[in-house]
Amino acid sequence: MTLLNRLNNDIKVAMKAKDKETLSVLRMMKSSIQNEEIKKGESLSPDEELTVLSREMKQRKDSLQEFNQADRQDLAEKVSGEIKIVERYMPEQLTEDELRHIVQSAIDETGASSMSDFGKVMAAVMPKTKGRADGQKVNSLVKESLA
Repeated sequence: MTLLNRLNNDIKVAMKAKDKETLSVLRMMKSSIQNEEIKKGESLSPDEELTVLSREMKQRKDSLQEFNQADRQDLAEKVSGEIKIVERYMPEQLTEDELRHIVQSAIDETGASSMSDFGKVMAAVMPKTKGRADGQKVNSLVKESLA
């Protein structure tokens, strides 16, 4: 079952349950995927769908951080609920140990030895962690390993 089919089924369930918050988030995710398909001109692959979902998750996490800094708990709670809904559709996240292993193997593969090789390592790591790890966390682990 493709992600779009799963979203359509879950939208129907949310409509029947009159769950407005879930329905709203699911419709936003579906819309993002459909917009990406229109741009591309064909159906998205599972990896491309995951990229769209990751973008949706990142937007919500950035919003959450800004709302917390602005002391807007009402908006922060709303976005936290949205994040929980989007997480249901994301693959299982990698543990820190798994991430460290991926980063170290990428450093070994690229022969990186200093911070000047940061871009090479990130280019090797990001495809392996796509949708399964926060980019900022990967970034900090790569910097830590190269320092």
